[in-house]
Amino acid sequence: MPNIDDEHLLQRLLGIFRIEAAEHLKAMAGLLSTLEAPAAASDIPALIEALFREAHSLKGAARSVNLSQIEAVCKGLEDELSGLKRRPPASLPPAWFKAIYRSLDTLDTLLADSPGEPTPTPTPPPAAAPSPAAKPEKAPPPPSASGDTVRISSSRLAALLVEAEALLAFKFGTSHVADELHAVADEVARRRKAMARAAREARALRRRHGRRAAGDAGARTASTIEKLLDIVDHDDPLLKTLGDRLSALAQRAERESRALAGSVDTLQAELRIALMLPFASLLEVMPKLVRDLARDSGKDIELRIDGAELEIDRRILEQLKDPLIHLVRNAVDHGIESPAERHRAGKASRGRIAIDIQPLEGSRVELLVADDGAGIDPAQIANSAAKLGLIAPEEVATVSHQAALSLMFASGLSTSPILTNLSGRGLGLAIVREKVEKLSGSIVAELPDGGGTRFRIVLPSMLATFRGVLVGVGEQQFVLPSRNVERVQRVAVDSIKTVENREAIEIDGLAVALVRLADVLGLPADTADDGRLPLVVLSAAGQRIAFAVDAVLGDQEVLVKGLGPQLRRVANFSGATVLGSGRLVPIIDVADLMKSAPRAAAKSSTPSAPPPRQHSLLVVEDSITARILLKSILESAGYRVDTAVDGIDALTALRTGAYDLVVSDVEMPRMDGFSLTESIRQDKKLADTPVILVTALESREDRERGVEAGANAYIVKSSFDQSDLFEAIRRLI
Repeated sequence: MPNIDDEHLLQRLLGIFRIEAAEHLKAMAGLLSTLEAPAAASDIPALIEALFREAHSLKGAARSVNLSQIEAVCKGLEDELSGLKRRPPASLPPAWFKAIYRSLDTLDTLLADSPGEPTPTPTPPPAAAPSPAAKPEKAPPPPSASGDTVRISSSRLAALLVEAEALLAFKFGTSHVADELHAVADEVARRRKAMARAAREARALRRRHGRRAAGDAGARTASTIEKLLDIVDHDDPLLKTLGDRLSALAQRAERESRALAGSVDTLQAELRIALMLPFASLLEVMPKLVRDLARDSGKDIELRIDGAELEIDRRILEQLKDPLIHLVRNAVDHGIESPAERHRAGKASRGRIAIDIQPLEGSRVELLVADDGAGIDPAQIANSAAKLGLIAPEEVATVSHQAALSLMFASGLSTSPILTNLSGRGLGLAIVREKVEKLSGSIVAELPDGGGTRFRIVLPSMLATFRGVLVGVGEQQFVLPSRNVERVQRVAVDSIKTVENREAIEIDGLAVALVRLADVLGLPADTADDGRLPLVVLSAAGQRIAFAVDAVLGDQEVLVKGLGPQLRRVANFSGATVLGSGRLVPIIDVADLMKSAPRAAAKSSTPSAPPPRQHSLLVVEDSITARILLKSILESAGYRVDTAVDGIDALTALRTGAYDLVVSDVEMPRMDGFSLTESIRQDKKLADTPVILVTALESREDRERGVEAGANAYIVKSSFDQSDLFEAIRRLI
């Protein structure tokens, strides 16, 4: 990485941030508009999740360029949406929309007031050296056209590529026309052969009939045969001429189709190459980001980058920014230990984060993000996943290390032992996987032998033309993205099993859920049954599901068209394409399909679960105002709440009652929150009780003292929001 002046770099990043922020705000406004339409109750959770992610990404971007006001507003939005994520409402009141729109207006104002990328000042030309003869020099000839470099914005190039991709429709269309002409020519040839056979049989009949013909009936039959032979003799040369002309036209159409396809493919390839950018244009933000995050967390971290000169599609690079920032932030916050911890572990006090990029075969690129920190405990991930209901409690002890690592990418899962403003809410890795897979890439987490954590991302170097598998369901046709198709096969109907009231089939020795695509999409399926069922096995976001279809019609290149703003939130579909035949076919959104499949797969409704047990909380706070406020907030959320005025009072309550969690202030008379936490951890009966410290003390030293005392979460009052508290409680009990 080149050494770039901090002020210059910051100004450049601010310009990039303004563009990115405008995109996030536009997306949020569109989602709000869809919610306000109003949205169906079943769509509200997905819309809130999407809003949450936009606010989360904008908050991270604002933090990277030190725009704390924008970061704070985004955090407020994130907190509000976090509460709704856990308990999605059936509808949202007008006051809620007014408040959210007001926040967006505030962000718009802050964005307009934020500094942008400065307009570069033209560099004055160097003064010419005086001529010895003081004679005016002749102007140099203009450079030849072959040496000219024309500056053109990447957006113009991207627009040209979109236009070039639109030519795919003509490419597919001409290919279809050539195929149709060949089919008609073949049909004419078959008809001519059939007529020739009929003529031979008629002549044979005439010879046989002529020997025994008599009377009027015989004469009429002979006349009819003669007329038929006259027609055949007359039409045969016409059919031959027509067939020859059709064959010639089909061959010509095929040649021109191949030529057009070659030109379109070449044009697209050249434009894609023109859109390639080096990774360095993305990675130049990373040194400052790591430096700032390390300073805020009291750590000493160096960043090493190799392979930044490797080029990749600009569109991939733009979408890779947020995932990479998430991974680097995780490495700083979760991966690298504090200098004291590293010293105790016999490591150098300075931690190391490495980003390595290298090319792979098949026009792919591998991106490695690694740190030399403490690594990840797969058992801890499995326990966290069980608490979220991602795996059954009995699976915790048997889940493999790699399977546990894959659970890290589930939304809401966090391995941080204590909540801080850097740790987030376990959303980052879910966003990383989602964005990488949308780029036709893959990501896995690894535990290297030398310690630490490594994330391996494999991406295409260029966004290729979309390929899909065309399937039939009843009278409808759909396109499934080829990148998500693991296999296509036919299975015997009697090989379908029932596992936990759901259909499944065995693939490679493993039970895989079986869902009928017609059921998911609400369509009637073909009733024809030959005893074998066509299946398409799809994989996405760590899931693997076999979808039964009526027919698999082939794999082909298609041009994707968006559904437009009116249909943007239609479930299970991401776009549409026009086949060479002119038929409009929807394109399946596999991520959505995976979410919809479990509901369609259930063969019978499960019995309703018993109401959850009401959890008991103990609030410890010396201020009567704060104590009453906390009690009111927690009771409104459905918890049973008792209070204590200080640590001594709290210990008495804990030893005489039963509580699932303690929420405590730190600065209190007689016994403070740190001492209370230590006392709880030293008492065998109370040692497992989760403790959340809510305090005005926000220094790094105080947070570390809270961790050392045994607190499970540390929330600073200056940035307190009830959603932070609810999120911490939900994770801990």
